[in-house]
Amino acid sequence: MRTLFFSVVAACLFAACGGRRLSPEQLQHKLDSVQALENVEQLRLRGINLEESDNPLQLFFDSLEIQSLPVSYSENYVTILSGYKTVPPEVVSYMNLEVEREPLAISLPETIGARLMLLATDEGDHRYSLWLYSLDEEYYPVDKLCLYAVDSEDDEAYLRHEEDEFLQYFSITSDYEIRLLDYAKERYRAKLEEVYHIDDSRHFALTKTWEEE
Repeated sequence: MRTLFFSVVAACLFAACGGRRLSPEQLQHKLDSVQALENVEQLRLRGINLEESDNPLQLFFDSLEIQSLPVSYSENYVTILSGYKTVPPEVVSYMNLEVEREPLAISLPETIGARLMLLATDEGDHRYSLWLYSLDEEYYPVDKLCLYAVDSEDDEAYLRHEEDEFLQYFSITSDYEIRLLDYAKERYRAKLEEVYHIDDSRHFALTKTWEEE
């Protein structure tokens, strides 16, 4: 496909030199068309055939393994990410994700009116933050919720000056109750608790919150 891309570029330039000069808009249109063909070929090599659908996210989502529920935080879960599949660059672009490295994904059992996907973003050194996405009936992202965030260096410096270290915990029940919790590692005491449900608009609605004074 790259050979095709450069061949078309050369042909366009040859046509321009031969007196049939293309406008910048015409040239860009031809290049965009070839780039689109190359993207389709790359998706096909990853098992995503756009002849079956013009929605690469739908085809990718349908190819994912399903994470059984309930699921909850453990150190092994957020480091091993068993069953997760690499999100190809074409799908990353389709979702308008701003990531430096290829993320990983797995789907959840479908609930009424919403498709759910867990997305792990590599924050460096194979440390992953974890996001929960809701998708509509056309597989377009509707809302996202951060379940687990890798601590930044500033956070780590702050924690070193704390009397106790607060850890993040999340759980998703089989009834799709999403619970986020920050708790003290040594005292086993909650600092912040939030509970979310999926509303009729497929957004993650905060239904309960509690914070230690």
